[in-house]
Amino acid sequence: MKCILFLVLISLSWADHLTDNYTLEHDRIIHIQAENGPRLLVEAEQTEVFSHRGGNVTLPCKFYRDPSTIGSGTHKVRVKWTKLTSDYLKEIDVFVSMGYHKKTYGSYQGRVFLNRGSDNDASLVITDITLEDYGRYKCEVIEGLEDDTAVVALDLQGVVFPYFPRLGRYNLNFHEAQQACLDQDSVIASFDQLYDAWRAGLDWCNAGWLSDGSVQYPITKPREPCGGRNTVPGVRNYGFWDKDKSRYDVFCFTSNFNGRFYYLIHPTKLTYDEAVQACLNDGAQIAKVGQMFAAWKLLGYDRCDAGWLADGSVRYPISRPRRRCSPTEAAVRFAGFPDKKHKLYGVYCFRAYN
Repeated sequence: MKCILFLVLISLSWADHLTDNYTLEHDRIIHIQAENGPRLLVEAEQTEVFSHRGGNVTLPCKFYRDPSTIGSGTHKVRVKWTKLTSDYLKEIDVFVSMGYHKKTYGSYQGRVFLNRGSDNDASLVITDITLEDYGRYKCEVIEGLEDDTAVVALDLQGVVFPYFPRLGRYNLNFHEAQQACLDQDSVIASFDQLYDAWRAGLDWCNAGWLSDGSVQYPITKPREPCGGRNTVPGVRNYGFWDKDKSRYDVFCFTSNFNGRFYYLIHPTKLTYDEAVQACLNDGAQIAKVGQMFAAWKLLGYDRCDAGWLADGSVRYPISRPRRRCSPTEAAVRFAGFPDKKHKLYGVYCFRAYN
């Protein structure tokens, strides 16, 4: 009987000890296990944050330590941020901090720092966001032998568009597809970006590369040449193909730009070379395909005049469908890749803001 009473007293004492190790913040209770369990907990208040190219964002991350260990050891807290690749097989170093020692890596240099809103705040601030910053980030906090992580996704406002070069459809291997998007002021789209575009109504019957190396295409209106009339809408997946030998189109993604996109008012129609020079004479450059899509989607740009773009294509953006100007849908209309020396069109220009 005395043994049973002794065990009950131990259980009550242990329960009181656990209660002392709760941390209360914003009406949330964080439990740090005190004995053989972890003494460090890392969490993100949001698992996804939104921004746009050129903007600033804070990726949330906070850590909680066992109160009984605070100040008792000599270990410094180390905070490390990395970016996860689309296949999760590799991590790209972004930022490391331990005490007064801080280091940033690659394209993040001069653009990232810790928020430090409180002693347990490990949130990362990213400034002047680029298209390449899109993706998932891991916050890792290390103290001695204890460590824990949290993952936060950075999503960007923007637009996905299908692209193929003057050579025609299905002419790009994966590496050429990546470069084609960069040349048009964009980056190769992720599956999540294509999926969101499909949910917003993107319908395209030609397969294109995505950033993870897969080949897919979005269908909102099933029909015979596009998987069959009796199939369900969705993002069709061709799977993963040889990045060097296989050839497809590509889906690109772009976001807000810091500049002015406009149709150049000119007294005459122009050849391609004349169009390039006309923009230069106006203190600008001939616009890229990604800039037209961004102006159309994000700014509501509407112009029923076909004009040259930098890749030699002729297009025009319609935000308000009307007779003779994309009567059935808002879209960037494509007039092909005309003969650069003999065909005459207007031109769209882009002037970057400093």
